[in-house]
Amino acid sequence: MALQNIGAGNRDDAFYRYKMPKMITKIEGRGNGIKTNIVNMVDIAKALARPAAYTTKYFGCELGAQSKFDEKTGTSVVNGAHDTSKLAGLLEIFIKKYVQCYGCGNPETEILITKTQMIQLKCAACGFVSDVDMRDKITTFILKNPPEVKKSAKDKKAMRRAEKERLKEGEAADEEQKKLTKKDASKQKKSSKEGASKSIKKKNHGSDEEHSPTGSQAGDNEPVQVVEEEDDEDDVQWQTDTSMEAAQKRIKEQLSAVTADMVILSTEENSTRKKSPPCNPEHVVKETNGTLAADSHETLVKDLKEYLKTGSTASQLKNHLSSCSGTTQEVGNALFEALFGDVQKGFAKEVIKKKNYVVAALAYADGSQEVLLHAIESFCGKASSDAVKEVAIALKHLYDADVLEEEAIVEWYKKGTTGNNQSAPIWKHVKPFVEWLQSAESESEEE
Repeated sequence: MALQNIGAGNRDDAFYRYKMPKMITKIEGRGNGIKTNIVNMVDIAKALARPAAYTTKYFGCELGAQSKFDEKTGTSVVNGAHDTSKLAGLLEIFIKKYVQCYGCGNPETEILITKTQMIQLKCAACGFVSDVDMRDKITTFILKNPPEVKKSAKDKKAMRRAEKERLKEGEAADEEQKKLTKKDASKQKKSSKEGASKSIKKKNHGSDEEHSPTGSQAGDNEPVQVVEEEDDEDDVQWQTDTSMEAAQKRIKEQLSAVTADMVILSTEENSTRKKSPPCNPEHVVKETNGTLAADSHETLVKDLKEYLKTGSTASQLKNHLSSCSGTTQEVGNALFEALFGDVQKGFAKEVIKKKNYVVAALAYADGSQEVLLHAIESFCGKASSDAVKEVAIALKHLYDADVLEEEAIVEWYKKGTTGNNQSAPIWKHVKPFVEWLQSAESESEEE
């Protein structure tokens, strides 16, 4: 069966993953009873994740003809003789209005009906909710015949819940087993100590032969000394000497001669700094690992903005970035702020326009997608809320353009949501896109 890309805008994309069968029609009957049978309407509807009755009804509304879809036989019929190209054009309009996301253009959407009887499309990729124009005649048909809830999704959720419950029960059982083994070990230890103490008492009150200074006495006293050492170890409270001299000794023991001298020098400098009187805080420049000081970061952003105004190409920008001072991550953060710092709304569109500069930044970072993702995270921490809301759409465009890969995005999201910055608003907006990536991967594995 011949396949084509879903959506007229993706017609020339050879690597587009969403496809549907090409329409096949057949004209039946004569005279007033002539009609057009859309042979593979069921297969097309499955590819679009919409009921076949919706598309059939849409053709009838747009052509001003009677249309009917038989659920039992799966036949879709429109009265009158109609060309395949004409029906295919109407299908493209239906896809644009009722299938594709209005934000990112992804066809993986779900129809929602609100309490006020309005139709919306929720995108599984970027989480964007699109409002459908309610002036079309097909909208009344959709409201009267809402789409059925997918049973498979419920089954998957139930399976996941059952699996989580099983894991929790298993963990609880493991913890109980550990507690029991600890109790048994402590009981055995106590019994061994009691037996050892009894043997010591017996030997202390034994015969004169046991107390005589012979070789047998020395052999009998050996296990007694071992037991006394074990008892002493239980009562000992270990302490670590934290003085400067003890620290230097430990450093010299663990490190080589050169590194030990370096560490000792750094500790001496820290101690002299603590002893010296505090300086004026206005002249202090705070620097931490992985970040530039505030003044140097601003100067770098200013320099990159001036350079971008000259209209340089992406390859020239890469050469300029290599001449900038600072780590790779610091330069990447400054470049994102220089490119998109003034953007409030339309952040995703700006990313598409300046994609070549983003690719140049990735090439400067030796293809490290982690540097690029952390630069996006740093930018969203300073950007407006309108720009942060579009971060999922921007990531989707970079993913479609093969700039970012699925594994890198998911790993970055996991680290961010479990790190110190897990309460940042960026993760709330990125979550639906990451869930879509993971669900798409699981579906491909099942297929």
